[in-house]
Amino acid sequence: MEKKNVEMSAEEVAEFEEFKKEKARREAEAKKKADREAYAKLVDEAIASSMPKLRYISQSITDHKRIVMDSFKSALELKAELFEVRDDQRSHTFTNSDGTARITIGHYQLDNYRDTVNEGIAIVKGYLESLAKDKDSAALVAAVLRLMSRDNAGNLKASRVLQLRKMAQDSGDERFMEGVRIIEESYAPAESKQFIRAEVKNEDGKWIPVPLGMTEC
Repeated sequence: MEKKNVEMSAEEVAEFEEFKKEKARREAEAKKKADREAYAKLVDEAIASSMPKLRYISQSITDHKRIVMDSFKSALELKAELFEVRDDQRSHTFTNSDGTARITIGHYQLDNYRDTVNEGIAIVKGYLESLAKDKDSAALVAAVLRLMSRDNAGNLKASRVLQLRKMAQDSGDERFMEGVRIIEESYAPAESKQFIRAEVKNEDGKWIPVPLGMTEC
């Protein structure tokens, strides 16, 4: 290709340089757009390929969890008769005869309270706030009141109520103890999802968990 020298004014050179910059900018934007589209397509393909497998795994876990629970049903009934196990026991651990494998089944429990808990909380708060006579006592009262802070579900933590009961007993104040009693009597825990834990003993005699969740592999 024959090359020719073209004479341009300073203004024309500036315009040409600006043109080249604009062209490069448009090309860069076009490439970024193409890359974004390629990424979106890649994600769509990965999801389309993976989702059926994950749904199958999820259903398989659910089915086998039910089978395991059913297989221990008779053992649980016999255990209750033999050892007088409380009906409210939340978990049961079964170990094989040679002590090399064990399975724990149970359910999680959520702290839950009836509406009357609000009256108990009001009584306790009223008593505690009456103690705030100065800056130091106000800070102490505020710290105790935090024991009655609620979780994301709007419930009190049962462990904190136990701390309140100890404080009420130590105080000897009937009004304080009445409020705590109302809170405790309002306690109505709810069962949450069931769980299964499996463990095997290694050569060193330590129990090693068998991964049963996607995040444990």
